[in-house]
Amino acid sequence: MAVELFSNAWWSALAAIIVIDLVLAGDNAIVIGLAARNVPREHQRRVILWGTFGAIAVRVALTSVVVWLLKIPGFLLIGGAALAWIGWKLTDETGGGEHKIASTSSIRGAIQTIIVADAVMGVDNVLAIGGAAHGSVLLVLIGLAISIPIVVWGSTIVLKAVERFPQILWIGAGVLGWTAAKMIASEPLLLQTFDTHPVLRTVLYVAIVGLLVAAPMWRHASPQGRAKGAILAFLAAWLSFWGYVEDRLDLHFDAIDDWHWDNEIVDLVRWIGWIPFAIALHRRLLPSQPAAKHAS
Repeated sequence: MAVELFSNAWWSALAAIIVIDLVLAGDNAIVIGLAARNVPREHQRRVILWGTFGAIAVRVALTSVVVWLLKIPGFLLIGGAALAWIGWKLTDETGGGEHKIASTSSIRGAIQTIIVADAVMGVDNVLAIGGAAHGSVLLVLIGLAISIPIVVWGSTIVLKAVERFPQILWIGAGVLGWTAAKMIASEPLLLQTFDTHPVLRTVLYVAIVGLLVAAPMWRHASPQGRAKGAILAFLAAWLSFWGYVEDRLDLHFDAIDDWHWDNEIVDLVRWIGWIPFAIALHRRLLPSQPAAKHAS
């Protein structure tokens, strides 16, 4: 039921919407800032403004159809996968440098990326604001209006920060990866699987966030850093896999007097078996250099 205009409940709902905007507008600001960073500097302001207004237009459209969209089987799964792909493309710097794109195409492409990403991420935001508004269309519109300066200001800060500190790109990638994983983990078709095997939810978050964060780190890392990162990623995947095996086989290792050789073998493989693979991976990434010949 809609709240009475300017009542205590109305002002309370407005305050809640402002807080929600401050919290949830961050991911949109990150997307806009990352999308605008490869656009020529003189066009970045235009990308931020048009991207923001396009994102707000998407929010308005989502407000009327979000309940219907959530009834579509696999919607959150597809949306999460799409957001993970968008996060990957936003952190991909191979499109810059020598492979320059015409300014018009860059602007259009950046704005399209912003709008698509916001359409995917905006579901949670619309649901949160709609719930806080208690059916008041005016409060929803005020909430959307308030989010405009927040997103514009936030994306400008993100853009300047990334230009000065490229490492912030890793944080932005992690935020997008976390949002994508949260959407996939919330998919009704998969809820029973995740509830039955909680380790799969952990694997999902680690895989998506790890991949998106590792991508920009990998591109900037030295060969030694890449080797260490690859080994750590392999170790995390290895331990997660054996954690899933233990969960599926219902293995337990806490009872000292209840010794089972099959349990101990699995535990041994889990903690020791990764070492030869790590050595092989290290040699693959860092082949030994031939000894330098001494001048005669």
